[in-house]
Amino acid sequence: MIHMTRAVVRKWLESLLHIHDSPRRTAAAYAVGVFWGFSPFYGIHTLLGLLCAFLFNLNRVAVIAGVYTNLPWFVAPYYTLATIGGAAVLGVHLPPGFAHQLGALFGLSVFGHEFWSRLGVLMRPLLWPLTLGSLMGAAALSALAYRISLPFIVAGRTHLHLKHRQDPPSGAS
Repeated sequence: MIHMTRAVVRKWLESLLHIHDSPRRTAAAYAVGVFWGFSPFYGIHTLLGLLCAFLFNLNRVAVIAGVYTNLPWFVAPYYTLATIGGAAVLGVHLPPGFAHQLGALFGLSVFGHEFWSRLGVLMRPLLWPLTLGSLMGAAALSALAYRISLPFIVAGRTHLHLKHRQDPPSGAS
């Protein structure tokens, strides 16, 4: 009974996670996750990645791994560089006294309404540069993730295939 339950659960999990894809589809699923992880939709990136995984029947594990490639210590430098790149493309310049205003902002409590309203006003001119820059960066990183992950996935699958061919049958002595 327990063996049958485990088999049903395993089959259900394999179906849910969609783990028997080709290496190209698995690498593509990882790249989709990387795209959402580095997109301007930070905060709902997991939801968007899973939505794409279910809509396109992609490997859910690979998508989530890609989404969480954007680790916390990458967030500030990535979005700063993406905003600078987007500003350069759009020809947007920082308002005069931006650095001084930003520094003064941190004299306020982050738990107060004034901090957040002033931050919103200060950052508003950078909304489109952030959006464009992070979309461009997400697309570039997604393409790079596909190119880098595909050989690793192929090698891993080859290694597993060779290992399973060498394992003796379970009843052999």
